[in-house]
Amino acid sequence: MSTDEIIVAILLVAASYVAGSIPFGVVVSRLTGAPDPRTLGSGRTGGTNALRAMGRKRALVVVTGDVLKGAVPVLVARYVTGNAAVEVLCAVFAILGATHSVFLGLRGGRGVATSVGTVLVIFPPAILVGVPVFVGVILATRYVSLGSLLSTAAGAALVAVWWLAANGTVSVAYPVGATLGVALVWVAHADNIHRLLTGTERRFDLDMLARD
Repeated sequence: MSTDEIIVAILLVAASYVAGSIPFGVVVSRLTGAPDPRTLGSGRTGGTNALRAMGRKRALVVVTGDVLKGAVPVLVARYVTGNAAVEVLCAVFAILGATHSVFLGLRGGRGVATSVGTVLVIFPPAILVGVPVFVGVILATRYVSLGSLLSTAAGAALVAVWWLAANGTVSVAYPVGATLGVALVWVAHADNIHRLLTGTERRFDLDMLARD
């Protein structure tokens, strides 16, 4: 890469982190006068806690925003640079922003919806594996955190993208980025993992889906 290309890449990565840092859960609560999700439940700003604090309609807006802040930076990086490594760096830093927002004192959500946004652009077939796992685990156990952990680490998707890279079908940057993204999401779930192991994790209340 030339010096100019490196500068552009750095700017794109920095912008991706800022975009990922946008706390849509807080923004929606302030714009609509709904409770701040940081004051309830897990204190996180993502979709599940937004649902708990603000109801399904506002939570849907939050989730949509969180997905877009993962997808848009990767799309911009692809359009501007056409470089897979830059795309992956933008994806990773968008997820990092979602979990450690510069606007919230390096706190935020779990990064799940944002990681979904990055995957929608980088490796869409992974969604076909992840979504059924996510929904199935939640319906079976009512643990959203467990569904998130198992769907982001869905073995078939990661194996597939690594296999494609090994065969030269896609850049090796993609499976590396996917693995880093999974790691970030799991780190953000550290407290959930502890509660799952100790049997104290909160179960998802399906009645919340009926709240507007």
